Amino acid sequence: MADFIRDTTFGQVARYALGGRLFKFPEEKPGFQLPGDHRRTSEDSSTTPKLIRNCDSSSYPLDSSGRPRITAQQPSSGLVVPALASEKIILVDWYTSTDPQNPRNWSTLKKSIVYIQVNLYTFTVYMSSSIYTSAETEIMHVFGTSQTVASLGLALYVLGYGVGPLFLAPPSEIAAIGRNPPYVITFTLFVIFSALAALVNNIPGLMILRFLQGFFGSPALATGGGSIGDITSQMSLPYGLYLWAIFATGGPAFGPLISGFSVPVEGWRWALWEILWTSGPTLIGLIFLPETSSNTILLRRAKRIRKLTNNSAYRAQSEVDEVKLSAARIVSEALVIPWKINVLDPAILFTSFYCGLVYAIFYSFFEVFPLVYMDVYGMNLGEMGLVFLSVIIAAFLNSIPYFAYVHFILNPATRKDCPVSPERRLLPALVASMLLPIGIMLFAWTSRSSIHWVVPTIGVMLTTGNVCLIIQCIYVYIAMVYPRYEASLFGANDFARAVVAFAAILWAEPLYSSLGVAKGSTVLGCLCFGCVFGIFALYLFGHYLRARSKFAG
Repeated sequence: MADFIRDTTFGQVARYALGGRLFKFPEEKPGFQLPGDHRRTSEDSSTTPKLIRNCDSSSYPLDSSGRPRITAQQPSSGLVVPALASEKIILVDWYTSTDPQNPRNWSTLKKSIVYIQVNLYTFTVYMSSSIYTSAETEIMHVFGTSQTVASLGLALYVLGYGVGPLFLAPPSEIAAIGRNPPYVITFTLFVIFSALAALVNNIPGLMILRFLQGFFGSPALATGGGSIGDITSQMSLPYGLYLWAIFATGGPAFGPLISGFSVPVEGWRWALWEILWTSGPTLIGLIFLPETSSNTILLRRAKRIRKLTNNSAYRAQSEVDEVKLSAARIVSEALVIPWKINVLDPAILFTSFYCGLVYAIFYSFFEVFPLVYMDVYGMNLGEMGLVFLSVIIAAFLNSIPYFAYVHFILNPATRKDCPVSPERRLLPALVASMLLPIGIMLFAWTSRSSIHWVVPTIGVMLTTGNVCLIIQCIYVYIAMVYPRYEASLFGANDFARAVVAFAAILWAEPLYSSLGVAKGSTVLGCLCFGCVFGIFALYLFGHYLRARSKFAG
């Protein structure tokens, strides 16, 4: 149990408060000795550096971002031999290839707990966006606002979690900070603003608080996938990320179900109180979430070894990397370069547009569902909320062919050391892109009282399930083509998706009121049909675009 708790936020605070006497690491226990190669390297190193920047980094290779990369050697015995960056630096690495401190080597139970915590965190934040929709009609009556103003409560939340990653995601990549502090600090603020939103008595205050909820809930969406990747092997990563995507898709789908039965009985504030009741236990879970960042874990180990040996030559890789980093470069890579790539690389520009479009269609359903299932089929809020479960079912059903493709085609090729091009990762998206407009058209032209409500719901499933699959494939493609900028590009893509979804929520009601559900949905279906040619072009000619890109590789 101590092994699990000591790297959690609770464990770190307890260790600090008690001077390290509780939840000790192996290096802090009496009688601990460094593994033989680490100890011998320490004895052979007679020089202690005054400053890291005195290290000569020109003698070892650079990684894809131009930073010095030192890799430990792994002999057949499984012992990791610490590499010497220079005569003054001893690189701290995992003690063995099966080091239990390495997140990839954690037990199945520990990994499962992390999966549950991160997925619950993601589910809660996404659910909190749509749970508000059941309260919109009553908010209009209580505050005397229009439908468009009332829908801002959803739109501003979505915009908030699009803006947030631009500022809150980069700190989690800094080894001295890690994943957990941004999670816990921002979600604590999320809980506070959730309580205030349930108590506010004016519409401007409610809208501001909804934006702040989305903003401070955004680390779950920006770096939750990073936490999953920290503990998952490369072969299993597509499964882990798709499971995370199911929770991300299921959250918004589950929100109207939760509030749909309670709001008509208890009033509009009940939907906002339900956010608080679900986020409270989630926050407790985050406090007991183990740190998953390898860079952070190794940095803490390096500090303990320096204290143990009284030798400042021991350094973590992240400390060496920091020599090449500056505040200006961090800001540039996080905020400037992603938009530069969007302008100069047609592939990224298209994927940003396509992800924004399909995400906008997903969120427009929260505005069009009442027009179909309540006005046409006479359902109440709770019954309409049950229809949203079809979104979760669709995401699960689409996982079957996707997992089969990864398991039977991609992974065997990887095991045989046969290079898998990034474009092959897009194959499932090709099929999904063709099914998406079919689903929209089916929903559009069968939403009438003479046709059973199950038929347009099948259209909803075809649409939302393939939205999830398209975004999954595009994200894997971006990660493979732009490894140096993937985190920043994901943040920019999240922002683009959120901005388009923000607009879609606001124009959905005027669009469907003017054109009707059938014609309004047809407009969106035609846009998606046009994107089929774009995704096929990316699949066929992506390698040419990569060869000409200044940023790919």
